Amino acid sequence: MSAAFGQLYASGDIIIRQGESGDCLYVIQEGRVEVFVEANGNETKVAELGDKEFFGEMGLFEKDVRSCTVRAMGNTKLLSIDKNNFYATIQKDPSLAIRLLESMSKRLRQTTRELAVLKEMAGGNI
Repeated sequence: MSAAFGQLYASGDIIIRQGESGDCLYVIQEGRVEVFVEANGNETKVAELGDKEFFGEMGLFEKDVRSCTVRAMGNTKLLSIDKNNFYATIQKDPSLAIRLLESMSKRLRQTTRELAVLKEMAGGNI
């Protein structure tokens, strides 16, 4: 794994931490990451992502803190794209923005389904 265009992370390395500010998107070039939420000293895994998937996209659009922690699972190579580079890139290739929105929409739909199941299991008391 060469770091020519990307940064290398070893297994267990924290890439982004819940509660910290962030303004870039990460694209997984090689490897896998786990995405989890930390609460009351516990970790709840919410996703596992691999090659060509991305995370951290909300940091491009919101001035808020990271909602999850992301950790490398094995050796992982990531490309980070900051807000300025993202906007310059989508001006040259608007299809990138469409692909990003499609992926975000799928994630939101999946989250909505999972929330509905949890509400049903809790008798609507969530």
